[in-house]
Amino acid sequence: MKSFRADYVFPVCADPIKNGIVTVDDAGKIISVTDQNTYQPDVPVEHLSGVLCPGFVNTHCHLELSHLRGKLGRRTGLVDFIKNIQKQRAGDDQLVLDAAYAADNELYENGIVAVGDISNTAISIPVKDASKLYYHNFVETFSFQPAQAETAFRKALDLLAQFKPRPGSITPHAPYSVSKELFKLIKNYCADHENLISMHNQECEDENKFYRYKQGGFVELYTAFGLDIRHFKPLARNSLQSVIPLLSNKQRILLVHNTCTNLKDIYFLKRFDQEVYWCFCPNANLYIEDKLPKVELFVGQGFEITLGTDSLASNDKLCILSEMRTLQQNFPALSTPRLLEWATINGAKFLGIDDEKGSIEVGKTPGLNLLTGLDGFKITPETKVKRLI
Repeated sequence: MKSFRADYVFPVCADPIKNGIVTVDDAGKIISVTDQNTYQPDVPVEHLSGVLCPGFVNTHCHLELSHLRGKLGRRTGLVDFIKNIQKQRAGDDQLVLDAAYAADNELYENGIVAVGDISNTAISIPVKDASKLYYHNFVETFSFQPAQAETAFRKALDLLAQFKPRPGSITPHAPYSVSKELFKLIKNYCADHENLISMHNQECEDENKFYRYKQGGFVELYTAFGLDIRHFKPLARNSLQSVIPLLSNKQRILLVHNTCTNLKDIYFLKRFDQEVYWCFCPNANLYIEDKLPKVELFVGQGFEITLGTDSLASNDKLCILSEMRTLQQNFPALSTPRLLEWATINGAKFLGIDDEKGSIEVGKTPGLNLLTGLDGFKITPETKVKRLI
């Protein structure tokens, strides 16, 4: 067994404990959480300066794109970013694998214990089998052509079968890349299978323009890809309002990015009996669009919020602390305890692993991170994370 004492322990499930002490067994299971006044000294205590918190949960990542680190331009906008991804994502298998192994280790070293990972190929399977992290594999479906819906869905089923028995789901990629017919196939599948949904949502204004008026950069993108979109009729409302009725109410739904989601969209969601979570990946938003979501609109609306890193094609690092820092710098009213909830227990709840991860509670194996360099409880440029277990 090991015991760690820190200036503060943030269990997440309870108030911070000053001079808190956490005891774990050799497998990392929490044996006790207490303060220095009630601790029974039956094992030596390691004294640490900083804040102890649970391991982080990264609900949105693309491990298989790690070989694109530093290869795509910044602030190009999403439409050009998509074009560049399509041109450059193919690579030598060993190069892709080596980059994925390195990225998995980076996630681990940055205190992340669980990942919701987008998987469009099976290449990351050996990386995940060798990893110390928990992965849920989101197999995306793509096809905006109604006639291709069945083919695209069968392809996703075949890929998901390669990931089994590892945790996995079939999920729509984004409103602009999935036809109504394909949404229907996914919804029918969710009626009979436990199947988490993780969908890119409103990452740029062009997505809303396309759904409202059939205008903007996506029209040009479809032309560039040689796609006939005569079947699509604009609905005079934003993309989220257009597609949320097409999603299942039997599954948890993660909406990722939400850069251009507005208050009307949020209120629209409340009309539906769906368990919706939001995921923010602020550093990727700045990398691609140089724009952040209006985060303050989402707080207190009755939906859980999680954090992700997106891929190394759109980020300099795979670090949840870095995402928290960016959010707090741009939205100073966000407290560190609230951000820690987003970074830990909320993500664990979405992935369905909150019985083991996400909070420092007796019986759980959440991992332990030490945060140093805080100014009070504020995250600073000097704040660092060290993984203890």
